Amino acid sequence: MKLTDGVLRSFRVAKVFRENSDKINCFDFSPNGETVISSSDDDSIVLYDCQEGKPKRTLYSKKYGVDLIRYTHAANTVVYSSNKIDDTIRYLSLHDNKYIRYFPGHNKRVVALSMSPVDDTFISGSLDKTIRLWDLRSPNCQGLMHLQGKPVCSFDPEGLIFAAGVNSEMVKLYDLRSFDKGPFATFKMQYDRTCEWTGLKFSNDGKLILISTNGSFIRLIDAFKGVVMHTFGGYANSKAVTLEASFTPDSQFIMIGSEDGKIHVWNGESGIKVAVLDGKHTGPITCLQFNPKFMTFASACSNMVCKQWEMSFIWVVGVSTSTAGYVLIFVLLK
Repeated sequence: MKLTDGVLRSFRVAKVFRENSDKINCFDFSPNGETVISSSDDDSIVLYDCQEGKPKRTLYSKKYGVDLIRYTHAANTVVYSSNKIDDTIRYLSLHDNKYIRYFPGHNKRVVALSMSPVDDTFISGSLDKTIRLWDLRSPNCQGLMHLQGKPVCSFDPEGLIFAAGVNSEMVKLYDLRSFDKGPFATFKMQYDRTCEWTGLKFSNDGKLILISTNGSFIRLIDAFKGVVMHTFGGYANSKAVTLEASFTPDSQFIMIGSEDGKIHVWNGESGIKVAVLDGKHTGPITCLQFNPKFMTFASACSNMVCKQWEMSFIWVVGVSTSTAGYVLIFVLLK
């Protein structure tokens, strides 16, 4: 089924999960879209079954805390950053709840973590003003970049280049094979002192880059020319909360949550807002992603919500989260 303005406007909350006692700080869909895993400020890791629409398992990282959780290419392993004790990145087997490897190196909080879409490489950005390149098979850092400010970073969909947003004013593009030679392209943006950049993502077609901020706007830029194509605003974020913005899998629409529990959707080509969905969250929607394989998306505050399209029942179900630790599921009756 193709995503259209009308289909996006038809998503409704279908189910809410209340598995967490504190804010869900991150979640990630598995590459096959069958599961989604969340990390929370209550130190829990919750695995959800997207097809059955229910939580499958809960693990804990009480000693180290857990944030920025990411699936690797194996469905039963994840990497995540620590938010207690130290700033080490940890590689966890979900099968037996045992650590496979630690990745020490950062000496301040990790604020960005991106897994390569093609191999075991991943990159991390930290408040220590560095970006580090890692390989899951080795605890040693494979590459180190010193920057002039707080970084955000992400791989492109082919895993050949990565982008680094620096000081909330520059996007630098690096070739993974020769990143030590510096960026091959640098795009300077207009600096806005009222907010800072909190995230950076490529669209699945590789043509666009989405820059999230802790203000009340996000920017869409051309990944080849660095030109700002659209600036999207008109959503609530008065307390400078980090709100995750995302593309739909077809790269056509951009979505972000807000502090009042609503989800705003724009057409990436026209820049027109096409939908405002009521997620009924009790707090800011800090996490929001579309399922990579199915007509489902999730949002989170303290709860998680899921939306999905099933042809046999002709309904759409969705997932969303907020700061109170519950999950919502959206459904569309046609």
